[in-house]
Amino acid sequence: MTVKMTRLANESTEYRAAREELRLAEIDLMRQRERVAELRRGLPQGTVIDDYVFEEGPADLAAGDEPVRQVRLSELFSGTDRPLIVYHFMYGKAQHSPCPMCTMWIDGFNSVVDHVSQNADFVVVAAADVPTLRSHARARGWNRLRLLSAGGGTFKYDLASEDEAGAQDSTISVFTQDADGTIRHFYTGHPWMSADIRERGVDLQSPVWHLLDLTPAGRGEWYPELRYEP
Repeated sequence: MTVKMTRLANESTEYRAAREELRLAEIDLMRQRERVAELRRGLPQGTVIDDYVFEEGPADLAAGDEPVRQVRLSELFSGTDRPLIVYHFMYGKAQHSPCPMCTMWIDGFNSVVDHVSQNADFVVVAAADVPTLRSHARARGWNRLRLLSAGGGTFKYDLASEDEAGAQDSTISVFTQDADGTIRHFYTGHPWMSADIRERGVDLQSPVWHLLDLTPAGRGEWYPELRYEP
């Protein structure tokens, strides 16, 4: 099959050579991503974890309204053959306002969760109480996501998305459930991957960075905000 490569009239020889070098590097990157995904899929059986308890309310729950119900981690699985993906939202305890970057990610999750749900269950967990969490969800138009509060338990602390002082971190976790109902931890990813990589560990969960990386200036020092001036 012929390799498809855009070639515009009057492109310089220098540009075409550099673009070919980039194309080969993109192939190497794709293969490395596939290798990483294969290593992740090949992880040994994960450790058994507690059946944590969360709080949940209806999508239209306003501040001070009732009821808020308790739901266990095991109840978040729609089948023992389906993994559960949990995004840890930085909101609550020491994080007094919703994280703009997490909010950007969750804006995207709300749009694609119906597609993800064909293969896996997906929820968002925060330390914020249910009315506070639902209020932010309504403001953002999050109408497809299952949002849970873990502020009364140790789930976020145990998964290292919260420290002893209540500081929050954006984290993504995957769990599985055995046929007998046993819940196991499969994978957790954090932004802070090493001393010199503090914020890039979960970049793959949002397309925004990758679109910006296609541009001449790249992502630069830009950070998302909760609101933008018109």
